[in-house]
Amino acid sequence: MGERVTFQSSTGANLAGVIEIPETAARGWGVFAHGFTLGKDCPAAARICKQLASDGIGMLRFDALGLGGSDGNWGDGSFTVKVDDIAQACEFMANRGTPADLLVGHSWGGAAVIAAAMRAPGVRAVVTVAAPFDPSHVEKHYDAVVERCLAEGSVEWLVGGRKLTLKRAFVEDVRAAELHDKIKALRLPLLILHSPTDNTVGIDNASEIFREARHPRSFVSLEGSDHLLTARGQAHRAGRIIGAWADAYLGVPN
Repeated sequence: MGERVTFQSSTGANLAGVIEIPETAARGWGVFAHGFTLGKDCPAAARICKQLASDGIGMLRFDALGLGGSDGNWGDGSFTVKVDDIAQACEFMANRGTPADLLVGHSWGGAAVIAAAMRAPGVRAVVTVAAPFDPSHVEKHYDAVVERCLAEGSVEWLVGGRKLTLKRAFVEDVRAAELHDKIKALRLPLLILHSPTDNTVGIDNASEIFREARHPRSFVSLEGSDHLLTARGQAHRAGRIIGAWADAYLGVPN
């Protein structure tokens, strides 16, 4: 069962979200961060969250700034804003009496949950799905317009049938972002899910994250999955794995 909610972005805009609420007593709660320009209703986000809810873990998934039902301009976001808004989402969950035990992020959202984890109140465990080790990995999506953007300050960019505005500050923020120190400093259990057949974010990214992380750390191969987890059963399988792994960390004091 999904409950539609709104909460405030770190930029001041309202963000649209859905909380997938378990039909029975919840054994935990979490926040899901979607990929680069995807949105809360993309298959990976919606299906993983629904599967976790069916397993007793309520999940908030939300549209990033300027995407889907959220207000604001996507170009005013950045990696820093995405990280800040994950922390905002956790505060929202805590204020409604359902503090997030778990952070789950897909693709660019996976990098963001690592960066946000130590700032997120109450979080006890972190999961990445098909995450890049370097947030600037996403620049390959807009490399055809990046030089023009840096020269002119902004440029319109067509992606997935939508016209977005790429801004110089966005590009510079993404280039400056790094995860190395944040992974080293992450003193929370970490589960890394990645497919060896991911042609968008290669499996070497999972190896780099795992190598830098401290124990307890776990890796599970999503063999046969594509990056977006669109094929039948892929996202649900990921959700089942996450639910089983997280069981050890739900309701356990920090």
